Formats: sequence, C-alpha cells, structure tokens
Amino acid sequence: MEFARRPVDARAVRINRRIERTLNAAVRARDRVLGGLGLGGRRAGYDDERYEFVGGAGDSLRRRHYDRGLQLLWKAEASAPFLSFKDCTPGERALQEMALRSLTPEETAARQRLTSAEFQALLDREYTRREKEAIVGVLSAIGHGEAYAWLASAELLGEVKSTGARAALTLQVVEEAKHFVVLRELLQAFEVPIPRQSVWEYLFLEGVLGARGVERLYGMNVLVEGIALGLFGLLSHLPGLEVLRLFHLDESRHTGLPSNYLGEFPLTAWQRASPLARARRLRMALPALALMPYLEEDLAVLGIDAFEFGGSAMRRIALLAYRNGFLLPGSREALLGTINLAFNAYCSVTRPGHSFQDFTRAEPTRDEQALAVEREVLGADVAPPSRT
Repeated sequence: MEFARRPVDARAVRINRRIERTLNAAVRARDRVLGGLGLGGRRAGYDDERYEFVGGAGDSLRRRHYDRGLQLLWKAEASAPFLSFKDCTPGERALQEMALRSLTPEETAARQRLTSAEFQALLDREYTRREKEAIVGVLSAIGHGEAYAWLASAELLGEVKSTGARAALTLQVVEEAKHFVVLRELLQAFEVPIPRQSVWEYLFLEGVLGARGVERLYGMNVLVEGIALGLFGLLSHLPGLEVLRLFHLDESRHTGLPSNYLGEFPLTAWQRASPLARARRLRMALPALALMPYLEEDLAVLGIDAFEFGGSAMRRIALLAYRNGFLLPGSREALLGTINLAFNAYCSVTRPGHSFQDFTRAEPTRDEQALAVEREVLGADVAPPSRT
C-alpha cells in the first residue's frame, strides 16, 4: 500500500507532544489524589496503559461467556416465526438447522482472518512499521472510545424510558462490547505498541461518561459515535481493515438512536436551549478539537489531512447535535465558522504557505460504500458541493 505522505511541521509535533505529556501527568495526578481522598477522580474503571479494563483482560472468561453467548444468541424470527420480527440475515436463515448465530458470515470470516498467518503476512506486505504505528495510533483513539461507549451505554440503559428504548440500548451495549474486544484484537495483530489515551482523549471521554441523563445520548451517540463514524469510514477501505465496514454500519445506526428516542420522548425547551446546557455540551466537545493536532502526524503518514478529517467530523457532529435538539452556543453555522477559523489559524503557523481553507466542508472519506451508508443517516450533508 502506498500513501502520499503529507508534510508536517516537526517543531509543532514536538510542541504538541510535550504539551500533551505535561498536561497528561498533571490531570492524572489530580485524579489520583481526588480518588484517594474519595472526592471524585477518574470515573472509569479502565486501564488505558494496558488497553483493558481494571482487573486484566480476562480473555478466558470472555471466550466462555461473551463469545459463546453471542454464538448461541437466539433470533426471534427463527424461534417464533409467527411474530413480526425479521432479524435473521439470509445466511443465518440457511444455517438455522446448524446453529443460531449472532455474528454475520462476514464478521465470522473477518475474525478467522484476524488470527491467521495469512493476515499477518498481509499486514507485513502492505504496511511499513511506521504505517502500522500510524494506523494503530489513529484507531486506538476510537478503540479507547469504544470502552467508554460500552460503559456509558450500560449506564444509560437504566435511565431511558420504554421497553423499546431499553431493548435498543441493550443491543448497543452488546455491540459496544463486540467493538471493543474485536478492535482490541485487531490492533494487537499489527504487533506494534498500542498507545495509551492522550490527555485530550482522557478529558473528552471522562466528560462523556460523567454526563447525566439523556445528555449521555449527546456525549455518546453524537460526539463519540460521530467521530467513530468518520474514522471507520476513512480507514475501512485499507487492506486488512475491511472489518471496519461492519463497525461503520453499527455506528451509523447508533448515531440515529437519539433522533428515534427523542422523537418519542423529546427534550423540554429548557433542556434544549438553556445557556448552562449549551455551555456544558461545548465544554464536553472541546477536547475532541484539541485531539486533531495531536493526531496530525499519524494521519499525515496515511496521506490524510487531520484538519480535513476534523472539519468533516465537526460538521457531522453539529448536524446530529442540532437535529436532535442538543443546542450549542450560537447557531450551527457560527459554531462551524469558529472551528474553521481556529483550524486555519493553527495551520497558518505550522504550514508554510498555508492559504485559507474551509475545513468544515471537506470530505476526506473516499470510500463510496462508506459514504452511501452515511448519506442514509446524514443526508446530502455528507457530500458537500466542493470536495477537497
């Protein structure tokens, strides 16, 4: 695989890394002290240094209960065909006499490839070590996010109203768990170190997990899933990463959950538009903006402009937020304009000869299959008139 590597300001990269390391040490020290005093601290029982939850990987327990449980998960269409459920794929209908399955044939094939010598050979053939590090660096950012989405969806399960909503959240909990364990194993197959959370990821995801009530739908299904949707669509065409298309399909449905839920249980006018709620939502999103310069070096190795990706992700997030009534300070257009000015200001300092660019109208995803999926959720906003 050949990439058109983009130039990056090495000094800016060093400064960004130094700032991140300093803030990371300070934030984590603060949370350790607060946790020791019983005054708060980190909310998640998650060890990002080891890319697993506190208590270890527990792979044998996972295989006995999670993997086996998914294999035996029954489908209503097969067990009670007289009901209205149509939840089996064509492949599952053909295999009903053999076993009830929860993974599609495509997912099964992808997991088999994951552990095969052929898959390792493919990675070695297609990517240099630096390219592997870049892919793992970028995907680990959303991999850590999947851990938090798993936790947040599990907590939200007890707060949503109606049997249907709880059924939807229950399935999302299952899918977030699947995303975490499959993506973790996928990244391990690259055989390069998986980085810990950056301080920007840490602040962003802790803020999402700390949101209250249906504001978790904003943090999880708008912010986290909106970024995940963009990243999976951006990388799913790369050799060996085709399984990300399945993640992308799940995320597209997850981003639609707030609209469906709030259509039945809408936010009150005060919940939508109160100045305090608007400010909290903006504060929750700000660390995600700071993450773009931090990811710039790895994305550049893959031929991707971090600010084109960031601009497109913020455009999607703003659309989802305002569509669902999660209003932010000012109008959507004013917010995106401010973000665009900030991105251009940074680039004018770090990129010699930079000329103003509308990053929030960029569309870095080139995979038409991914774009078609996103158009179903986001409409024409996915494909702006002027693609860069």
